[in-house]
Amino acid sequence: MASDSKNSTGAFKKGLLQSEELYKYILETSVYPREPEPLKELRELTATHPRALMATAADAGQLMTMLLKLVNAKRTIELGVFTGYSLLLTALTIPDDGKIVAIDVNRESFEIGLPVIKKAGVEHKIDFRESEALPVLDQLLENKGNEGSFDFAFVDADKVNFSNYHGRLMKLLRVGGIVVYDNTLWAGSVVMSEESTPERKRPGRQAIVELNKLLAGDPRIEISHAPLGDGITICRRIL
Repeated sequence: MASDSKNSTGAFKKGLLQSEELYKYILETSVYPREPEPLKELRELTATHPRALMATAADAGQLMTMLLKLVNAKRTIELGVFTGYSLLLTALTIPDDGKIVAIDVNRESFEIGLPVIKKAGVEHKIDFRESEALPVLDQLLENKGNEGSFDFAFVDADKVNFSNYHGRLMKLLRVGGIVVYDNTLWAGSVVMSEESTPERKRPGRQAIVELNKLLAGDPRIEISHAPLGDGITICRRIL
């Protein structure tokens, strides 16, 4: 029998597949065997963190790696770093002279994964900025040379600003570039009523619902809303 979106303790699960066994099959058959050793090390390190659910899901990360390669990404932006799983996979994928502008308000979490990043030999590709994301995006846009110069962006920061990030990223991304938004199903709460959504998740739920409407109606992009991890939406800029 299919389970609901909560486990036996009432906590929301990160994955949305209705069978834990099926999700485990995907991970053990197709994801973990191909996961680079540095990513495995960082994933296992992050699993001990009290907020481990904030990390990018490994299956979503595998898809992101493919997307980075498909667009031959060299210049990327990451909003929300946490311990750096998605940052590390990006750094491992882009060329040696590539660059990632990585933005997070909490350097402490980033430094948990930094030894693994250094050991993997890709620290030189990362331009980490400890800051709120909007000021950094605005600073990038002040330099007109940055407009249309980025190939890829990954957004896993504060949900209430996702829609604000989108407008700025559409200017920074080149035509044909991709932005991936994480948590766009928000533990399934996007189809729940306000009253049935846990109070702590309500602000994020509303922001994600608004973002999903915005993305669905934006003529500048093609989208694919994929039920990986906590939901990701892949947007390819076409205008």
